[in-house]
Amino acid sequence: MAHSHEHQHEHEHCESCSHEHHHEHDHEGHEHHHHEHSLKKQLWLIITTVILLIIAVLIERSSNGQCSMVNVQLSKWQLLLVYLVPYLIIGHETLHEAWEGIMEGEAFNEHFLMSVATIGALCIGFLPGAETEFPEAVFVMLFFQVGELFEGYAEGKSRDSIAHLMDIRPDVAHVERSQEDVSPESVGVGEIIVIRPGEKVPLDGVIIEGSSALNTVALTGESLPRDVNVGDEVISGCVNLSGVLRVRTTKAFGESTVSKIISLVENAGERKSQSETFITRFARIYTPIVVFAALALAILPPLWLSLSFSPLTIHYSLFTLHFPTWLYRALMFLVVSCPCALVISVPLTFFGGIGGASRKGILIKGANYMDVLAKVDTVVFDKTGTLTHGQFAVEAVHPDSCDEHQLLHLAAHVEHFSTHPIGAALRDAFPDEATDGCQVSDVEEIAGHGIRARVKMFNGPLGRRTLATNGTQEWSMVNVGNTKMMDAIGAKWHDCHHVGTIIHVAIDGQYAGHIVINDQIKSDSAEAIAQLQTLGVSKTVMLTGDRKEVADHVAKALNLSEYHAELLPADKVAQVEQLRNFAFVGDGINDAPVLARADVGIAMGGLGSDAAIEAADVVLMDDKPSKIALAIRIARRTLKIARQNVSFAIGVKVAVLLLATFGFATMWLAVFADVGVTVLAVLNAMRALKV
Repeated sequence: MAHSHEHQHEHEHCESCSHEHHHEHDHEGHEHHHHEHSLKKQLWLIITTVILLIIAVLIERSSNGQCSMVNVQLSKWQLLLVYLVPYLIIGHETLHEAWEGIMEGEAFNEHFLMSVATIGALCIGFLPGAETEFPEAVFVMLFFQVGELFEGYAEGKSRDSIAHLMDIRPDVAHVERSQEDVSPESVGVGEIIVIRPGEKVPLDGVIIEGSSALNTVALTGESLPRDVNVGDEVISGCVNLSGVLRVRTTKAFGESTVSKIISLVENAGERKSQSETFITRFARIYTPIVVFAALALAILPPLWLSLSFSPLTIHYSLFTLHFPTWLYRALMFLVVSCPCALVISVPLTFFGGIGGASRKGILIKGANYMDVLAKVDTVVFDKTGTLTHGQFAVEAVHPDSCDEHQLLHLAAHVEHFSTHPIGAALRDAFPDEATDGCQVSDVEEIAGHGIRARVKMFNGPLGRRTLATNGTQEWSMVNVGNTKMMDAIGAKWHDCHHVGTIIHVAIDGQYAGHIVINDQIKSDSAEAIAQLQTLGVSKTVMLTGDRKEVADHVAKALNLSEYHAELLPADKVAQVEQLRNFAFVGDGINDAPVLARADVGIAMGGLGSDAAIEAADVVLMDDKPSKIALAIRIARRTLKIARQNVSFAIGVKVAVLLLATFGFATMWLAVFADVGVTVLAVLNAMRALKV
């Protein structure tokens, strides 16, 4: 029962219930308005047809002497003209679609089935000894349109589910150069834009002035605002909640996060699931078979009955006697066998599932990935940036010949110019490093060992060791690095019972202590693993390039099934080669080879990381591992609803087809088996929107 709005004629609409969603706001608004207008028009046509059908039935009953309200005597031809008025009002679009299909060589569609069935019902009464079926013909076409009305409503609800994503598309950008509002598409990279409280962020960029909180709910599904300050990145689609921000753009609108996300969700419907692909092929083969089967049902039984008395002679009187009965059964066969419930409800179910997932910040690139997600029994994780934050932090300070404060102070000074995450962690742990007046010179980075530098500092609160004497300034050589560096300068280091990256410090060749730096496990990583195990995922595996001790610590803390440490990217691919039905979860950048190899790649989107959106099949917009279990639950529930619709539709249709073939069904039951089943299947498909 495909949609047949006057603004588009799509014979293959049943094969995919996702219409094009255009980028331009004006067009989106126009299309939404057109959709509502079309539904209202369809509803008025249905109401008008019902009224005219009631009048036609009263006229027919009066003509037969069964009603005294209207006193008219009409022939069959005149009655046909009376019924043709409501029939053509409600069925003109279906007849037009059927004719177009014939002209384009695609005759065997649901419009053709309905047209043949109803025209046959209108004509059957003119056969010798046959009863008129005028009301049934109009009723079949009427309920066909009622089914389309429900389909249109359900599709509108699915569109509304996707529409919340369309709301992230910004309308204007306030450009500082011209002091005016312009379209985001016209803003170049490097321009300064002003974002006021309550406005959407129009383009990705970096804050150069101001601080605020951003509402990211449309991107991540999370209601907790994100605080931002000067130097922080902002992404398009967020809503500025409080302060005024001046932002230097870093991407053109076409490359911005909001454009990529909208495009991703819009195009998801193009990748059909196995269920949709099967039903599309099934409908193309099934429909012509049904037409020829109905033709055989109308002709062969009366022909066989006419030959029963004399195999060599056709008794035309017997043929014409039985032909109306079998033609009526064949018409019911056509109505019942229309595959509308399948070809509409299944794509609509997957469309709804994708929309529901997007509302939770889970972007699934196509219905085909739902099939894979639902069958996943092994989940493989990268460690850094996936199960852990990917940002090093000082976890412990163990001084040996000085105090904690001084040890951190010296290490932070030596790492002042380092771009390594370890250097950043040390500077973050001692934020006063840049303003305490100490000087650093002769900085030298020794590959595979660490960094050494000369540090000049005052004897005072920090100089409790003999770095400086007699209150004067003095230079000291400070080495910050691993055990290889300590061995090279002869410093007698000792190991630490903490698991993590150990940074050793020596002052003038004398061991001063060590600092433990670790990547922090995400707060919901343990919950994610527990939820996956509850869902029946048999194996949870971690692959990492980190040291074995660190990997072992994380694996035990999260109760993972197994882990493999100290791996290169190629080693990770080799580890997953033997796996089947598995998902790989990574950050979408350095794990691209494994994401490509996995049955389904899940990326931590990092609020819209370009590499993540491009590389993966599923993107988690808020970086929460616990969303993996939710994605699997959504996929399984969507497939369950689709299977319910398939089983229900086929079961009812087969039962009524058998009844119709042997004369135990009426046209009213046939209408229920088609339109009623379709409406129920569509309503069931709408449950996929609820997550």
